[in-house]
Amino acid sequence: MAAAATIRLDPEFTIGPLRRRLFGSFVEHLRRCVYTGIYEPDHPTADEHGFRRDVAELITELGPTIIRYPGGNFVSGYDWRDGVGPVDDRPTRLDFAWNAVEPNAVGTDEFLQWCGRLHLEPMLAVNLGTAGVREAMELLQYVNGRPGTTIADERVRNGHREPYGVRFWCLGNEMDGPWQIGSKTPQEYGRLAAETGRVMKMFDRSLQLVACGSSSRGMPTFGTWEREVLERCFDQVDLISAHAYYEPVDGDHQSFLASAEDLRRFIASVVATADHVAAVHKSDKQIMISFDEWNVWFRQRFAAHDVERVKAARDLIEDSYDVQDAVVVGSLLIELLRSTDRVAVACQAQLVNVIAPIMTRPGGGAWRQTIFHPFALTARHAKPMVLDVAAKGPMITTDRYGAVDQLHSVATYDEQTGELVIFAANRSRADPLELTIDALGFGSQLTVTEHLVINDADPHAHNTEETPARIVPLPGTTRLDNGRPTAVLPPVSWHCLRLATR
Repeated sequence: MAAAATIRLDPEFTIGPLRRRLFGSFVEHLRRCVYTGIYEPDHPTADEHGFRRDVAELITELGPTIIRYPGGNFVSGYDWRDGVGPVDDRPTRLDFAWNAVEPNAVGTDEFLQWCGRLHLEPMLAVNLGTAGVREAMELLQYVNGRPGTTIADERVRNGHREPYGVRFWCLGNEMDGPWQIGSKTPQEYGRLAAETGRVMKMFDRSLQLVACGSSSRGMPTFGTWEREVLERCFDQVDLISAHAYYEPVDGDHQSFLASAEDLRRFIASVVATADHVAAVHKSDKQIMISFDEWNVWFRQRFAAHDVERVKAARDLIEDSYDVQDAVVVGSLLIELLRSTDRVAVACQAQLVNVIAPIMTRPGGGAWRQTIFHPFALTARHAKPMVLDVAAKGPMITTDRYGAVDQLHSVATYDEQTGELVIFAANRSRADPLELTIDALGFGSQLTVTEHLVINDADPHAHNTEETPARIVPLPGTTRLDNGRPTAVLPPVSWHCLRLATR
């Protein structure tokens, strides 16, 4: 018999408005993300700009809102000028970050114009590894400057008269990491971020600037890094970044399914640190979080690869995802929505081919990985207000996080239409769950519009080019008991429940 869980909802109890930038993604010049991913001029579906139409259609279906570019580790060795101007005149460079040859066929203009065609908001990163304040100033002028100055007029000559109006800017990437080209101490980076941010705000006070936080919660300097960086650049920045990747470690799948617990603790720690710095500054300013890299990534497999093979590989970090991975991704999205009061931006890394929801074959097809579906459903159906869910149910034991709730859920509500949407995950590997939704605060006329579930008898089933629809959202099981919906949640499952309240 399935264990029972209950969630209670009331329109008066909210976390805050849903921030649509939580549904962001990430495009880095990392092997096949750009080339033969979003861009492949010789592909049968390529548009007049060389970008794949089949991939663009899947991206639109996926529903990302903001795209971070061009890195990632790549940005710390990147000269943005290599990627502007006539393509035939652009240099071919060695990318030291990923040991790859970069042809620079896609650069700033191509990316920003592609974003415009797909109605995506760009989020640009500046190089604070091998470059600095001057390069950031010049890139900002090139992207956002009005015609009439030398650098803005260079953009005009390259075919785009009007400024792009990019609002979100990352001040470098993972500058705490010893793997990062030009990595720095928190004192060095904090000062550089402050100087770069100060001059960028001179150009436009409305820019939203992201300082580099720790590259993971497991870094030995985590917490100290955030404090020391923000102490130096608090007045110049608006957000601090956080990055997190999850995988089953040493076969511990139950802890893996509870990865959102780590994400919750990560966010709480960064918020506490940022608020401490604000208190020291005697300021009411609230530093927000840009969780601009997150996903499932099998780093143990990547690290185990022969170094020379990694250097030569064309298809680097092309992980294939199963049902369990999709449930984890869906659960991480639930936690991000539950943190809408302090997480302003989140970018799943990455968009195509490299640890991505979309896969392609050069010259061939494109298909949805299992992790595509929880992202697409959440982006499509999440409503404008995130509710504060009161949940009661069984606990499960994990080696890594201790006892955690078997049920992980969030609810969103649209006051205008009366639609209530609940996203829920059963994080147990073995036990089903019956979830009863007590939403009588919304009235007694609840009806179930739709219940979709990601689940399979084999939690390790994948989608492939040959079987692209092996795992798709399927109708779930929900009944109404005295106006209260009760849904059946199998083990290792993720759900989207849409309810009409009037």
